[in-house]
Amino acid sequence: MAFVDLDGARFHYRFDGPADAPVLLLSNSLGTDLEMWSAQVPAWSRRLRVLRYDTRGHGRSAVTPGPYTIDRLGGDALALLDALALPRVHCCGLSLGGMTGMWLATHAPARVDRLVLSNTAAQIAPPELWNARIDAVGKGGMEAVVDAVLARWFTAPFVAAGGAALDAMRAMLLACPAQGYMAACAAVRDMDQRAAVARITAPTLVIAGTGDLATPPAAGRFLADAIPGARYVELPAAHIANVEQPERYADLVLRFLAGE
Repeated sequence: MAFVDLDGARFHYRFDGPADAPVLLLSNSLGTDLEMWSAQVPAWSRRLRVLRYDTRGHGRSAVTPGPYTIDRLGGDALALLDALALPRVHCCGLSLGGMTGMWLATHAPARVDRLVLSNTAAQIAPPELWNARIDAVGKGGMEAVVDAVLARWFTAPFVAAGGAALDAMRAMLLACPAQGYMAACAAVRDMDQRAAVARITAPTLVIAGTGDLATPPAAGRFLADAIPGARYVELPAAHIANVEQPERYADLVLRFLAGE
């Protein structure tokens, strides 16, 4: 395990792949950690130097007092690149990680080569949804929301089938620090990047899930329409598309990053 101190907070990160390959920065979704990308890393790390990290308040990274903001989380990603002396990277983020990727591409465009925005949105409403989620976790911990979150993360057939991937995601969600989760919920609640994304200059791939209830295809199409030259692809999945469609997701991203 590797750790780095960024602005007084300790962050967990991991590299996989050749040291001299182009770097792909991965940013995790709300309630997960860097292991959410485990199914893709073997394929991606053959051609890329894959950099994963646990978002503030998640996994083994520091749980600092909330609420968090997208400025805070995006600043963390930028500080990580600075600390690791990485002048320019590809970036792929899913859900909250995609919101972080939007921030990085608009606030530090010279640092982003190619950008993948997956199962994400420039704004998620209404705030009452997030306030209710924060309240539920505050009263009952992650156990109070795990079943409802999984039902939004995955299609009904995927949940009904069960299996190791679903079990791993359930365990990951339950292990997420409640205070970090609530603080990051506030960042999603308060975020509005609808005007900012038009400034993105990096070649961008937008991935949506046909059955995504959290960030539906309309949210992905908004991003693709707003970002000059962006591509849009829809997968037969719900919110955590890389887990529900692991091979197709890995191939799609790898081809895009290769310029195909």
